[in-house]
Amino acid sequence: MNTISNLTNQLHQHRASFPGLANKTYFNYGGQGPMPQAAIEAISTAHLEMQRLGPFGNAVSPWMNQQITATRNAIASHLHVAPETITLTENVTIGCNIAMWGIDWQPGDHLLLTDCEHHAVVAIAQAIRRRFQIEVTICPILTASNQYEVIAQNLRPNTRLLVISHILWNTGQILSVDKISEICHKNKTLLLVDAAQSFGSMPLNLNQLGVDFYAFTGHKWMCGAAGLGGLYMRPEVKVNLLPTFVGWRSVSTDVQGHPQAWHPDGRSYEIATSDFPLLAGLREAMATHQKWGSTEERYQQILKNSEYLWRKLQLIPQVKCLLTSPPESGLVSFQLINMQPQTTSQKLVSYLEIQHNILTRTIANPDCVRACVHYLTLESEIDRLVAAIQEFCNQ
Repeated sequence: MNTISNLTNQLHQHRASFPGLANKTYFNYGGQGPMPQAAIEAISTAHLEMQRLGPFGNAVSPWMNQQITATRNAIASHLHVAPETITLTENVTIGCNIAMWGIDWQPGDHLLLTDCEHHAVVAIAQAIRRRFQIEVTICPILTASNQYEVIAQNLRPNTRLLVISHILWNTGQILSVDKISEICHKNKTLLLVDAAQSFGSMPLNLNQLGVDFYAFTGHKWMCGAAGLGGLYMRPEVKVNLLPTFVGWRSVSTDVQGHPQAWHPDGRSYEIATSDFPLLAGLREAMATHQKWGSTEERYQQILKNSEYLWRKLQLIPQVKCLLTSPPESGLVSFQLINMQPQTTSQKLVSYLEIQHNILTRTIANPDCVRACVHYLTLESEIDRLVAAIQEFCNQ
């Protein structure tokens, strides 16, 4: 048996541990990843353990602290940062809220976004603008040939914060975060990175990237449970970033239970009771991926799959990919061209799911269909998707 056959068999065996992949053809990893069976069982086991210990009693707190510490350490190791820099959150949006609201905004300050940010981030910026009378502008990178130059040109002396995505959720492009971070620091501008599509899909070293904030989630490419994510914050930035919401997890107390001070690490932005069993699920999901290969090996397989899909789509006359070359991520977005006016992206997505049990999604800006490939994706699944798109176009 040759090497390729061995690798294919290994992937099939590995995929069998993801029950969500058994009954459908899945291309929505950028929305939510399917959980491995081991992660589901870890969450269930953790729930049972909480009930055995209490669920509220003296024995529960040390157990919860162990879960929190182990998960914080696992995340920090993946990002190559110190555990103290990690705040556990529910999702990317919570992390962005912590960073964006925590700045001491003054009237007339400038907040810069790109035109490829998720609408949740845009909504946060709009709320901050109304509350603090700051100026919010959008720099156009969607169709720019050099996003770095466009961002650099739109920075101002009074730009307090720039918000970008590491991987653009609509086109799949990767931004040069290290270069953008460098010019932001020279401009004394803080940099917040939306890592919804990068955490779990590519190798990350936040010290090398030089970011101030990095908001991520465990439920997309890392295939953990929904409801658990995190925020990295550069220690030098934390000194001046005030917590917006505060709870018992945020502060230390004296012997009488009176709040004394915020915790000196990422815990100061954590609030109160969370679904603690999800912590075990995320760690198990991370461990499951490692069983197949390293982060770099998984990323290279993602790139191989995205290029394969991109090239296959070039063969369909009615399809135009948003990028003119294969993406450096697992997000492949495309538009329908030369079709009847009533033929929409949503109709294609519905057709794929109803007729072929193939799951994709639409993106509103620009209007397109997005298919996400993981290292878990099979070439046969990509072939099935392309054939179904061709069938739809030929109707």
